[in-house]
Amino acid sequence: MINVSKPAQEQVRMYFEGKEIAPIRIFLNSGGCGGPSLAMALDEKKDTDDVFTFDDIEYVIDKDLLEKAGPVDIDFEGTGFRLESGLKPTGGCTGCSGGTCGS
Repeated sequence: MINVSKPAQEQVRMYFEGKEIAPIRIFLNSGGCGGPSLAMALDEKKDTDDVFTFDDIEYVIDKDLLEKAGPVDIDFEGTGFRLESGLKPTGGCTGCSGGTCGS
């Protein structure tokens, strides 16, 4: 299941004002010091996706990822979106500028 807060829905609606609405993909972004994290991008639906619709906007996520992540909550705070799920961070660095990971 995907849950989208009212503030997040409003921001997405404002983004699409005057534009063609496209599905928003929730995906696992592999990178950065914190390890893999969920992210969003415009994309097309695939046969392997679950689709959730909020305010006439489709959010798509790979069925396997959704099974691993559990419910995904999308919120908007300040200047950005926040995606939370049951995924546990793996690895990651002790510090971005330290030049080493896991030590």
